[in-house]
Amino acid sequence: MMAFTTRIKSGVKPAGKHSRVLRWVLSAAFWLLVWQAAAMAVHEEILLVTPLAVARRLAQLARTETFWLTVIGSMLRILLGFLLAMALGTLLAAATSRSSICYTLFYPVISIIKATPVASFIILALVWFSSAKIPIFTSFLIAMPLFWQNVSNGIASTDRSLLEMASVYRFGRLRKLTAVYVPSVLPYFSAACSTGIGMAWKAGVAAEVLANTKLSVGGNLYDAKIYLETPDLFAWTAAIVILSVALEKGLGRLLRRRSTAGMGEAKHDSGI
Repeated sequence: MMAFTTRIKSGVKPAGKHSRVLRWVLSAAFWLLVWQAAAMAVHEEILLVTPLAVARRLAQLARTETFWLTVIGSMLRILLGFLLAMALGTLLAAATSRSSICYTLFYPVISIIKATPVASFIILALVWFSSAKIPIFTSFLIAMPLFWQNVSNGIASTDRSLLEMASVYRFGRLRKLTAVYVPSVLPYFSAACSTGIGMAWKAGVAAEVLANTKLSVGGNLYDAKIYLETPDLFAWTAAIVILSVALEKGLGRLLRRRSTAGMGEAKHDSGI
């Protein structure tokens, strides 16, 4: 009976995984067919191009050096803004969690940033900065409040009994940070990274469009719209989606790997 049950269980998991993949494939195929049917019904490439035409144009772009320089340029600008947001948001969270004066000073500013539309920041940035710096600034402002909020929640949720135990065992500040606070904050920090990278990417590309940043994905979108190059417009949009998914998946995988390693190190350091 045990052997029979084991065979059933071992056979169910792959089937479930395969069926999930199959559902995603069928769903994608369905919407591609809808897109194809709509394009054939409109029969005007300037309004709506077929999926095949988009794939063909994207492949043509991907074979050029300019395409990859453009993608790398956009990614570097947006990642720089994201990393600045990560650093400052985390430091602000630590400061405002420790000091009520810091919280009183910075909370109104962060609340205003969270409530202001992205377009307002981009328009203001057009006055203050060069077009190349606007995506950095916009990505930073979009992601920073998210890091502040999540890291603050992680600090607030730290187990008080562990803090008391750390005091009893006379942990130093560094050891208390690595053994108690880091494991508590890490899930919240990882969630901020996973959500923030997508938000920063979309806001950064939008900033590139409005600023018409040179050698950028958003700048190419703007040019495609101005010159009514619909295949290019769809191809660059597809590139944006692919890059966004790749960034989120890649960062998520890296964070999971680092989280597992960090938890092991924290347990080793704590010795509790």
